[in-house]
Order: sequence, then structure tokens, then C-alpha cells
Amino acid sequence: MTDDVVTYESNNNIAIITINRADKLNALTGDVVTGIRNAFIKLNESDDRCAILRGAGDRAFSVGADLKDPPRDPALWECMPGVGIDVDKPLIAAVSGYCVGGAYCLVQFCDIAVADDTADFFYPEAQIGFCGGLIAGLAARLPQKIAMEFMMTGKHFSAQRAFDVGMVNKVVPKGQLMEGAMEYAEIFRDSAPLVLATLKRFVRDEVIARGPSEQSAYAQRDLLAISRSEDQQEGARSFKEKRKPVFRGR
Repeated sequence: MTDDVVTYESNNNIAIITINRADKLNALTGDVVTGIRNAFIKLNESDDRCAILRGAGDRAFSVGADLKDPPRDPALWECMPGVGIDVDKPLIAAVSGYCVGGAYCLVQFCDIAVADDTADFFYPEAQIGFCGGLIAGLAARLPQKIAMEFMMTGKHFSAQRAFDVGMVNKVVPKGQLMEGAMEYAEIFRDSAPLVLATLKRFVRDEVIARGPSEQSAYAQRDLLAISRSEDQQEGARSFKEKRKPVFRGR
């Protein structure tokens, strides 16, 4: 459906997940967070071998949280791969235009990032007086001085600067973004999925340190799963009805 805020297309075992709010520069709302999370769940359950995550249009991958309708419930962290939801299949971020704030966190938690030469990365939380903290994990992924510059100054990093410091894997000319991302996707599609999944888990769970907000989100994820479960609803009903609950583990 063209009016979905996040779309999922599958072609030859490669998924393309699109943040579909081009008129709002793909700003992230609660509905978008839910859509991205649902797309990752669909990817996990599908025969697709990998996914490309992109923004609609060519003006922005995403400008981050929609300040007029920011994601609160669900919170932004709930759609972050490896934080709000584990995704063992390879994820490729395809970035054109602006990539701002929390949108860069999405790129950070993907496995591969491809940018076209219009990409403009910046993280302005310190300049607007807000902090979600997920970005702190960047210091475990980049040289510390580079990570601190990006996180704390709000300076714009061009596609070339992002490539030079290791934020993206490849820079391509405008108009060739999907071709550049598809080169990686085709390799992943034809590779051994058990090997790819194992390498992802080893790196995610044992190698890269989690920042405090990531650790907090990881714990909240498990607690929210309980609070939103059928078992919790059954527990409340059985207490009200003065009977023994029948739990089903879901």
C-alpha cells in the first residue's frame, strides 16, 4: 500500500524496507517506529536473506524524530536492530540526503552502509538540549575522537567524510544508491545464512560494547514483552475472576 509509512518489498530473496514519508523528509513518528519494527519481524520470518533500509525520495534518508509527533510509545529504541529487536539477517542502510539524529542510530545498527554523494550526516542533540543516549555506542564502532566530534558538535559530515572515518562502506554518485546497496545484498543473498547469522551474533553480543542506553533498552525490551503478553492479561483476568490462571508462555 502506497499510504503505509513503512513499506516492505521482496524481490528474489532481497527485502527493501522503505521509510515512506518523503513529504516529511521521512521523519520518525511512533507509527514509523512500529512500521520499521514490523518490517524487521517480517524479515526474520521470511525467506528473504537480507534487507536494504532506505528513505523514500532523494532529499533525506530521515531527519530523525518528528518534533511535532515524536515517537514515545513505542519509543525510538524499539525499532533499532540489535537493541529493540534482534535481526540476524544482514541489514544494509542506503543513505541519500539528510541523515539526522536518531536516523543515524538506525544506520549505526545496520551491518553495512552505502551513501550517495548527497548524504549529509549530523547529530544535533547537544545543540537542541535533548539526549536519548543510543548514539553513545558509536564510540565502540569508530575511533573515539571521531565519535565524540560527531556526537557532541553537531557538525555536518559529508558522504566523503563519513567514508573516510568509517561511518559508511561505500559512496556512490547520486542516482546509483540502490545499485550500490544491491551489490552487497546480492553477496549476502548468495552466502551461507547460518554463517552470516553466527557472525552477526558474535559481533553484536560479544564484541561491540553496548552503551548505557542500549543496555537499558535491552532490559526494557524483555520487560515490555511481559507487560504486553497474553499471560499478563490472563493473570489479571484470573485474579479478577478468582480462579487459577492458565499461562501459555506468550
